[in-house]
Amino acid sequence: MLAGAVFTSPREEQWQGRNDVAHSERRSRPFAEVAVTVPWTVIAGPLRVSPMNPRYFTNSTGRAIYLTGSHTWPNFQDGGTADPPKAFTWIAYLDMLRAHHLNIIKLWRFEQAKFSSETPGDFYLEPSPYLRSGPGTALDGKPKFDVAHFNQVYFERMRQRIIDARARGIYVAIMLFDGWSVEAKLSEPVGNPWLGHPFNAANNKNGIDGDPNHDNAGVESHTLAIPAVLALQEAYVRKVVDMVNDLDNVLYEISNEDRSTTAALAWQYHLIDFIHEYEARKPRQHPVGMTSLWPDGENAWLFTSAADWIAPNGSLRDTPSARGAKVILNDTDHLCGVCGDVSWIWKSLARGTNPMVMDPYDGAWPIASVPYKVDDPRWEQLRRNLGYARSYADRMNLVAMQPHGELASSGYCLANPVRGKAEYLIYLPSGGSVTADLSASPEALAVEWFLPATGRTIPSAMIMGGGSRTLAAPSGPDAVLYIHR
Repeated sequence: MLAGAVFTSPREEQWQGRNDVAHSERRSRPFAEVAVTVPWTVIAGPLRVSPMNPRYFTNSTGRAIYLTGSHTWPNFQDGGTADPPKAFTWIAYLDMLRAHHLNIIKLWRFEQAKFSSETPGDFYLEPSPYLRSGPGTALDGKPKFDVAHFNQVYFERMRQRIIDARARGIYVAIMLFDGWSVEAKLSEPVGNPWLGHPFNAANNKNGIDGDPNHDNAGVESHTLAIPAVLALQEAYVRKVVDMVNDLDNVLYEISNEDRSTTAALAWQYHLIDFIHEYEARKPRQHPVGMTSLWPDGENAWLFTSAADWIAPNGSLRDTPSARGAKVILNDTDHLCGVCGDVSWIWKSLARGTNPMVMDPYDGAWPIASVPYKVDDPRWEQLRRNLGYARSYADRMNLVAMQPHGELASSGYCLANPVRGKAEYLIYLPSGGSVTADLSASPEALAVEWFLPATGRTIPSAMIMGGGSRTLAAPSGPDAVLYIHR
């Protein structure tokens, strides 16, 4: 449970308006810590881009749905150096997400059955979407794949995990393909995932060759160059959609970090259109996303796509303001990998983006190329602040709010500067004082401070708007200021 926050029961999931009596009581108790009451996610129909504010998704409620998430590699397929790999602690993982008030994950998918460019030696992944019936032996010593026949166990697991997540108010972005599965990505690779890929000609009985130039990489399989491979990929996408179309908590991601080429770009654009067209004939339509190509992917490619949401590359140092061209999932996986800091979370909220963290979680995923300490206290601090940020987003009339960095001397401000409905969420990365331009709100306004380092919520004395006001934060390394009608 989050410090300084109280969560409602499932029957209290409708947004709770602010209570004027409570605000009156708070005025007489300046700098007293109080609890913040927020609802769990309402899974009320599939997400769709809000027509009022396309920085955010909405659902049948019409309210903006702010997404904050923590995702980890083996949350769908089990992976590890043992054969079979150790089963992932799925339910415990979901319970951790709910306890931290998080509401989205990326459901990772690896295309290969063995080997990884991120760790030396043998590395096993299961289940696979294809049956392994032979005849013949693949490069991993097991029966060859029959890529004409699906492994139903794989798809049943996918569906059940999405249902499990839905029961906890969590949305699931299904990764359909992975650029790290078709080539050894790193400059000094320690393993080649293509050797374990079903579309490697040595690994299937169907005569499929995803590496026609025979350079021991299957990057051609993530292009439009091989019609037989594309047909199999489209069949896989149709199977996924057929399995989950009736579930409201679904999003799609085309592929994780494909090579930055125009050929890979055209392939992703094609699959975005393919899903939109296929789901148009289905009862439900779900958001389709495109994430950063790597290395050296151009973010402009994402913005010019037909994707409903995107995850650009960048850094933790700053978060560009979302202009409303796309819903942005600001994912650390494409910013700096296994990383993150609290400041990045609040900058993301103030700039109109939805933060997600690449989380080592329980340390079960061995990545030699990315050293990290699973017991580092920063991971828990990140999870907590993702929940804190979402708590504020849930309290606000988020669908009416836009980034207005010009209204705060700190440069980080999300606001609806409208008299009678005014709300300002301002972030102070270094604490101290901030000057807020409240000229558009000439009225009495409530003031509340939040300290990310401790989770404390501290109401302050009311102020009058109608001009610039300078306010000093309570002591702390950083602070959040919430000013509202």
